[in-house]
Amino acid sequence: MLTQEIIRTKRDGGELDPADIARFVQGLTDSSVTEGQVAALAMAVYFQGMNRAEAVALTLAMRDSGEVLSWPELDRPVVDKHSTGGVGDNVSLMLAPIAAACGLAVPMISGRGLGHTGGTLDKMESIPGYNAVPDNALFRKVIASAGCAIIGQTGNLAPADKRFYGIRDVTATVESVPLITASILSKKLAEGLGALVLDVKCGNGAFMDNPDRANELAGSLVEVATGAGMPTTALITDMNQPLASAAGNAVEVANAADFLTGKARDGRLLDVTLALVAEMLVSGGLATDADEGRTRALAALEDGKAAEQFNRMIAELGGPSDFLRDPGRHLVRAPLISALSAGREGYVSGYDARGIGMSVVALGGGRTRPGDPVDHAVGLTGLLPVGARVEKDTPLALVHARNEDQVAMVQRQLRAAVQVSETPPDRSPVILGRKG
Repeated sequence: MLTQEIIRTKRDGGELDPADIARFVQGLTDSSVTEGQVAALAMAVYFQGMNRAEAVALTLAMRDSGEVLSWPELDRPVVDKHSTGGVGDNVSLMLAPIAAACGLAVPMISGRGLGHTGGTLDKMESIPGYNAVPDNALFRKVIASAGCAIIGQTGNLAPADKRFYGIRDVTATVESVPLITASILSKKLAEGLGALVLDVKCGNGAFMDNPDRANELAGSLVEVATGAGMPTTALITDMNQPLASAAGNAVEVANAADFLTGKARDGRLLDVTLALVAEMLVSGGLATDADEGRTRALAALEDGKAAEQFNRMIAELGGPSDFLRDPGRHLVRAPLISALSAGREGYVSGYDARGIGMSVVALGGGRTRPGDPVDHAVGLTGLLPVGARVEKDTPLALVHARNEDQVAMVQRQLRAAVQVSETPPDRSPVILGRKG
């Protein structure tokens, strides 16, 4: 079937044959399908959707567009985690070394920032010398030695998705459940995993901003992954406020360093990280249930083994061998740091978390177009959790910026994104549900 007929079929609500899906994906890979045609199919899928068979076919075709890894040399279960994207979501930086310290192998292939959400790869690249796109030999060496490696998508791994991912971001089709599903799972299936755990974000800072949509995406991911032969579970977690007290690149790495060394740990961030590692340990057969998994994960964090794994991973991928000893000496810093005071007494009662993410983008810490450079130094720190008591002069956040104009602009955005009320808000759970 011609490319335009494939688009027409989906535009009119028809079901695509697996062979036609494979043909379209081949065109994505070799660029015989134009960017306009890719955008047209993405929009057709956005409005018409895909059934499970189509989503499985798309996922497998994108997986098979490049190299598919296997790990016969490893004597430990190979399990990974993926987040659908949030604000202040640096979970991967702690989760990978904690899971490795507990006996899993974690070949974590991560993406860059998408829309208002931060990208794990951008965060890791704020570490000087860190090789975020190593060759296959080095990738395998680090996994064998450190138990984990957080790297970027290479040209040989699901290359069709790499192109699709960028086009989705600029054509308002990011929220399409089948396309999100295929994008996430094609890369994870190509990693050669034994199991996968997903963190599906739900709230005003997530791509899925309500529980119904988050449950739909979690169900799609679990069903399609299972249909493609990979055991998968998903946690649905709250993203109605930043997960960490920092949002940006280098500032989130510094936050992760404090977390791993025990200097400071944001409560909700700790809960989500341990819950996801527990799921990974159960999926990998290293814990009998979530309670045992959480206990093991916390022990690896508290005894310093996770920090050792993280430092080893950084050093073996070209970063400083003493990174965790003094992260501030290595991470780039913005020239201006300015506090935004609450301006009134009360309690932090809510966030526009997407607005927080867009503030980071406005500072230059995110992208408005694929390929845009990212300023690793800028961002926000000191973000208070919902429920925190504030006085008039209590800082709601610290703005890390390049100049005074940026500070003034972002402070206005923050005023609109952080709500302060006279009475404390009701407490809400951070783990909202589970699939699989």
